[in-house]
Amino acid sequence: MELNGVPLHPLIVHAVVVLGPLAALTGLAYAFVPRWRWLLRWPLVVLAVVTAVASVLAASAGEALLEARPELEQLVEEHEESGELLRTVSLVYAALSLLAAYALGGASALASGRGARETRFGVPVMVVLAVGAVALMVTLYLAGDSGARAVWG
Repeated sequence: MELNGVPLHPLIVHAVVVLGPLAALTGLAYAFVPRWRWLLRWPLVVLAVVTAVASVLAASAGEALLEARPELEQLVEEHEESGELLRTVSLVYAALSLLAAYALGGASALASGRGARETRFGVPVMVVLAVGAVALMVTLYLAGDSGARAVWG
């Protein structure tokens, strides 16, 4: 897969590199700052889902790049494994963000308090979302680091 002769993999990876940490940091804020939940609910879901889609596309484009250039196989073996793990973690994190958006309520920005919801499941969902955010950041680092070492030595 190419765009004007440039492989799509490095282009799509930049979306994951930018949006992934934003999704993770938004998830941490959503978990631990209840008064911001009314503001962060939809950005969390959108960032997590777009990151998951971008990671799936990046993995697919990476596989296509490897098929087109099989001589790279030895160089990118570790990166390929890290990328597959990142794809899985980002899909799980997207599901966790949807669960958290549903399960964790919070104060409303309205002075009347209308729109505020009770928190369902509370602490367990907060912990799972935080663990998912940290896992996303770690796998982003591992995949990025192994990719950079494969390209730049």
